[in-house]
Amino acid sequence: MKKFFLKTFNRHTENDLRKAFPVPVKSVTEQRIFVRMPSKPFWEEKSLEEMNHEEWESLCDGCGKCCLQKLEDEDTGQIHYTALACSLLDVETCRCKDYKQRHKKIPQCIKLNPERIHEFGFLPGTCAYRLLSEGKALPQWHPLRSGSSESVHDQGISVKRFAKHAESGDVLEHHLIDL
Repeated sequence: MKKFFLKTFNRHTENDLRKAFPVPVKSVTEQRIFVRMPSKPFWEEKSLEEMNHEEWESLCDGCGKCCLQKLEDEDTGQIHYTALACSLLDVETCRCKDYKQRHKKIPQCIKLNPERIHEFGFLPGTCAYRLLSEGKALPQWHPLRSGSSESVHDQGISVKRFAKHAESGDVLEHHLIDL
């Protein structure tokens, strides 16, 4: 962890300093307060189980791959993706149209949480949840690293360019894709 210090000067009274910083104030003239700043981003410092809700949710890169219809080979257990998206996926933004209510509206929607890490093998190899559960690093295009939610689309990682919603009579096997 890197140490950074903040200087406070005469414009603050001793009482202001005591309220703002719960450390002994020796001098109103100048007080150094050390604040520990993480030297690594949270996803490199914490395990998936240690992350809070906001950190966990921020791992989603918005690719939409987990919202594609999938088929599992009965013999091998291998997962095969189709180009057909869940009815709640906005294929232009690759975001759920009703994220908070998705499990009520689509009962088969998979809820990802740290307790299910051992099941993450079905997720695509680019998924942050899977990568971190396997001890791998986030790719440079991931929004947490790039600083842009568009990088997943710009790099062609998202389903934006090919996903579509199923039409009546569609056969899943006719829409198989390689990711």
